[in-house]
Amino acid sequence: MSERLRVGIGFDAHAFADGRRLVLAGVEIPSARGLAGHSDADLVSHAVTDALLGAAGGADIGELYPSDDPALAGASSVALLRRAWATLAERGWSIVNVDAIVIMQEPRLSPHRAAMRAALAAALDVGLERVTVRASTTDLLGFTGRGEGAACQAVALLEGPQ
Repeated sequence: MSERLRVGIGFDAHAFADGRRLVLAGVEIPSARGLAGHSDADLVSHAVTDALLGAAGGADIGELYPSDDPALAGASSVALLRRAWATLAERGWSIVNVDAIVIMQEPRLSPHRAAMRAALAAALDVGLERVTVRASTTDLLGFTGRGEGAACQAVALLEGPQ
């Protein structure tokens, strides 16, 4: 096995909130409620950012983009993902693949998965074949099943600098 291959795992969860847009992987999803957060609360972009940072041995997203930074209020999380990835790419990292799974009871994400995948691939400047976005429910179990919030897990496989 190559010592240059590195895996990172990311996770994020947010509560639902009235009066907010639901943004996932940079795509606005029609919904009566969005997710609470300092930025746009795009938990897919947050989890993918953490997975990439972890694979490269970097800090977590909270250190890179603190939630108490007033400049980040309402920020586009996919834009922050793009910025974090550009820094890693400049250091010689390349993406083998990124896989994200969104965990929420509703709304159904299947009609939006292709757009979410395309937005992530564009932010990471990679082909669609390197990015997957999937969705799952928890069959009404836990905070996601009760509709209190949503979560996302992401895994990234990177190839390191020469």
